[in-house]
Amino acid sequence: MRDLLVLSGGHPYEAEPFAALLASLTGWRVQHLLHPEAEAAVADGAAEKADVLLFYDMPGYVFAGGTVTSRPPSTGFVQAIQRHFAAGKGAVMLHHALAGWADWPGWSEMLGGRFLYQPGEVRGRACLDSGYKHDVDYEAVVVADHPVTRGLPARFAVNDELYLAQVFEEDVTPLIRADTRFERDCFSSAAHAVAGRMFDNSDWPHPPGSNLIGWTRTVDAAQMVYLQFGDGTASYANPHVRRAIANALDFVTHAERAKETT
Repeated sequence: MRDLLVLSGGHPYEAEPFAALLASLTGWRVQHLLHPEAEAAVADGAAEKADVLLFYDMPGYVFAGGTVTSRPPSTGFVQAIQRHFAAGKGAVMLHHALAGWADWPGWSEMLGGRFLYQPGEVRGRACLDSGYKHDVDYEAVVVADHPVTRGLPARFAVNDELYLAQVFEEDVTPLIRADTRFERDCFSSAAHAVAGRMFDNSDWPHPPGSNLIGWTRTVDAAQMVYLQFGDGTASYANPHVRRAIANALDFVTHAERAKETT
């Protein structure tokens, strides 16, 4: 039995359907921590026994009065995450984890992308805030023969939220793409939403973006997998999404990677 530490919080989600998703994962002993307590718990050693970390969190923000402020994680939290990867233990990042820890540049470098709630700078380049679109019916397209995509059909239907965000395609191994347009007129501005203007893309000339929604990359001595799936019940219950998450968790363990090299 392997140990899985799940971190959530910082972004609303449907707790019971998400718990059902976690319960569907076989072969794992699951510990689930919520922010803000999760940050202190990890800094105090909660991640040390975990074989894999599953991030379904979006910490480091305060949304109030039409504005958003952000802060970096504690030094203890950062060091605990760094020790986890340095020990060869991997992680799976889901959905809004792409937006977490805006004031910790190392977070987006580990993930291979960045969702911005406000216009900002990514890798020294000025960028507009990112875009979102809820309840999108699209087809996910497998683009790599990889342990994470093993057992998935070449194309499968998904209903989920998609992001028009920064993806560092040159630094990741692509796994899954979304067969839909990632262009400004299909998305809404995150900054407008924070200001109370939901589903608004006026005065927001965001350039077209990547349709990559699943990828992997090496982080220190370990592997990280990001999957954009996971906005709500339809996504949690999708059997292909569940297969991709289960595969990803297996892949980032030592056992799965060892099989790939023998």
